[in-house]
Amino acid sequence: MLNVRLNDGNSIPAVGFGVFQIPSDGPTYDAVSEALKAGYRHIDTAAAYMNESDVGRAVKDSGISRSEIFITSKLWLQDYGYEAAKKGIETSLANLGTDYIDLYLLHQPYGDVAGAWKALEEAKAEGKLRSIGVSNMTPKIWNQYVPQFETVPAVNQVECNPFFQQRELRALLEKDQVKIEAYFPLGHGDPKLLSDPVILKLAEKYGKNAGQIILRFEVQDGQIILPKSTNPERIAGNIRLDDFELTEGEMEEMRALDTGKGTHDPEAPGVGENLLRAYRIHD
Repeated sequence: MLNVRLNDGNSIPAVGFGVFQIPSDGPTYDAVSEALKAGYRHIDTAAAYMNESDVGRAVKDSGISRSEIFITSKLWLQDYGYEAAKKGIETSLANLGTDYIDLYLLHQPYGDVAGAWKALEEAKAEGKLRSIGVSNMTPKIWNQYVPQFETVPAVNQVECNPFFQQRELRALLEKDQVKIEAYFPLGHGDPKLLSDPVILKLAEKYGKNAGQIILRFEVQDGQIILPKSTNPERIAGNIRLDDFELTEGEMEEMRALDTGKGTHDPEAPGVGENLLRAYRIHD
C-alpha cells in the first residue's frame, strides 16, 4: 500500500477507512474488522462520531500489531480551548484504548481554535499524538488561524472529489507540504459523479468500477483518501487500486471534471453554532 510522507517526517497510508455515520456498539466494530482483514492499515474516526471505542476494540482484536495500524481521530468543538482540549485528548486515548494516536485533528475551525491547537502541540511533544492537523479549513479560514500556530499542521482534512478538487486550497498548502485528506472522496455517493461518462469510459477500459477509478485518480493526484462503506465487497474493492494506473491524459480528463463547488461551506454563517447543537458528545 502506498504511504505518503507528511511534513513532520511521519508516514500515513494513502488509503484510509472512514467510519463517519457508522453506528457504535457493533456496526463500527464489524466494519473496521472487515477493513483490517481487507488490508486497510489506516482507520479514521472522531470523538463526534461516537464510535472511537468500537474502533479501538476492532484494532485490538484484529491481532495486528498496533504499530502497523495508523489511527486518526479528531477533537470536537465542545472540547476547544486549552484546558478542555487536554481533557478531550485524554478521552480519545481512553476510548481508543491506546497510548498514542497517529494523527489527531481539530475537527472544525470555530471557537477557541488557538487554545485547542496549543493543547495538540503539547500532546505531540509528549508523544501522545504523533502528528497533528486540522479539518474543514478553507483558504480564508486557514489564513485566519494557522499563522498563529507555532506548528504547521501536517494535514487539512476537507471535502474533496473529482467534482470539487480544492485547487485553490491545495496551492496554498503546497508551500508548507501540508497534505489534503479527502473526505467524501466518492462525492458522498453522488449518482452524477458515479455515472459520469469520463469515469465510466475509464472503468470499462480498466475493468474497474466507477468508485475505483475515482479513488485511483485521487491517489495519483497526491491525496490521502478516506472511503467509507459497510459492504464487505465495496470495502475490499475500495483498496484494490494498485494494479492499474491512469495515464497523464486520463488524469487531465479527470481534472477537467472539477466544478469548484462542494456540498459543505465552512464559511457559511452559523455553521459552528449549528454543528455544536447537532453533536453534543458529553454534558
